[in-house]
Amino acid sequence: MPRYDYRCRSCGDTFEMSRPMADSAAPAACPQGHADTVKLLTTVAVTGRGGGPSAPAGGGGGGGGCCGGSCGC
Repeated sequence: MPRYDYRCRSCGDTFEMSRPMADSAAPAACPQGHADTVKLLTTVAVTGRGGGPSAPAGGGGGGGGCCGGSCGC
């Protein structure tokens, strides 16, 4: 389930909630009970492949990824 970041306009608290994507635009009360909140835009950075090597062990071959395999992606 995705997590969304919110900020309370009344007290300035920033908090996150896990909720289904269908409910992402629904109002969210802050932990102190204030109803005047706004959903924050967040970004996700995806890097690497979990700590493994970035190229196949054989040193080539390519996977046919975004550039046809010449970069090893």
